[in-house]
Amino acid sequence: MNWTKMKKLAGCVAVAGVAVCSLSLNDVACQTPAAEKHGQQPATGDNKGFALVELYTSEGCSSCPPADQLMEKLQQENAGKPVYVVAFHVDYWNQLGWKDKFSAAEFTARQRQYSDWMNLESIYTPQVVVNGVSEYVGSNERSIVKAIDASLERGTDNALTLTGKADSGKVRVNYAVTGSTKNKTLYLALVQKKASSHVMAGENEGRQLSHVQIVRELIPVDISGKSTTINLPDTLVKEGWELIGFIQNKVNGNITAAAKMN
Repeated sequence: MNWTKMKKLAGCVAVAGVAVCSLSLNDVACQTPAAEKHGQQPATGDNKGFALVELYTSEGCSSCPPADQLMEKLQQENAGKPVYVVAFHVDYWNQLGWKDKFSAAEFTARQRQYSDWMNLESIYTPQVVVNGVSEYVGSNERSIVKAIDASLERGTDNALTLTGKADSGKVRVNYAVTGSTKNKTLYLALVQKKASSHVMAGENEGRQLSHVQIVRELIPVDISGKSTTINLPDTLVKEGWELIGFIQNKVNGNITAAAKMN
């Protein structure tokens, strides 16, 4: 796919009664995203289940605020469970008049990779991906909760443990992985727990938007190693961030373990 030839952004459409904003893969206007097309596949192994919930969102998308609110609700309702929420702000809505300060091209690239893995016709916001194998409209609470519950009941091939200590603008992360690591990558997501923005232009002009679990950096590390050091952005205040790690299959996107740093 040649994404450098992308010229036209599509508008908002309704999928199962839920509004989404879609970006076509073929320089045409709206296409309906293939949401909820791919069900989760059973995982093997004796490790306990978990759910990594990835939201793809943007401050420039008028359909995204309900999904951001849902992520906060899911986080509260699953407190104490191995449910890890991460929000990736994409950059392809920035040209509509408002630049999302949390957006990054690498997060858009990650979402595009999912479109390849899942054979989707478009990328869109808000989109939720659960454990790398199933995707949903980001405000579809019923389907997302069902996917989370199913993921918690499944075993996994790997187990991940993270420990570490922050000091002088850096954090030393120690990690341990069990199980096969063939064709897999360990990612560390540096997450800002909360933020808000007063949007001055674009589709959400005049709105005060609240966000949770914003990924500020996504760092691949050597899965065969034991530790790494991460520099903390100056904008992150003490106690305002956390580190979430996950193991992902490079061939099909399946996420086989996740953990939060203690």
